[in-house]
Amino acid sequence: MNFYAILAATLVSLVVGFVWYNPKIFGTIWMNETGMTEEKAKQGNMVKIFGLTIIYSFLISFMLSGMVIHQVGAVQLVGGDETNASLMEFLKDKGDAFRSFQHGALHGCMVGLLFVLPITAINGLFDQKSWKLILVTGGYWVVTLTIMGAIICGWK
Repeated sequence: MNFYAILAATLVSLVVGFVWYNPKIFGTIWMNETGMTEEKAKQGNMVKIFGLTIIYSFLISFMLSGMVIHQVGAVQLVGGDETNASLMEFLKDKGDAFRSFQHGALHGCMVGLLFVLPITAINGLFDQKSWKLILVTGGYWVVTLTIMGAIICGWK
């Protein structure tokens, strides 16, 4: 697991958010569906919002690494014993297998589509939110997790 990849992936949520929620993309839909106004948005504590977003995005990136880098599972199989000779031989032989940007993007997308989107949809249904809002929010997370997964898995 590469710490710099996790840090880079952490910033993805902000970068994608700046683009995704731009009024020319989905920002206007999001504002209309949530009842947000520009005046109300300006009243938010931006230090708190962006600070917590970075902390939460770091936690997501950290956990996502175990889902997109399969070598983590190999180490777990031997109880974390990195001195295990068979593990070391396995990692020497297969160490970079499935360590690519494409593979990470695939698994990040799967986490977004099959885990986060359903959670977002369930919350939206109980909160009686519109399908537009559910899809804008869920779509943001699918794109964000896809890019995060690509960075985490492909950056060696």
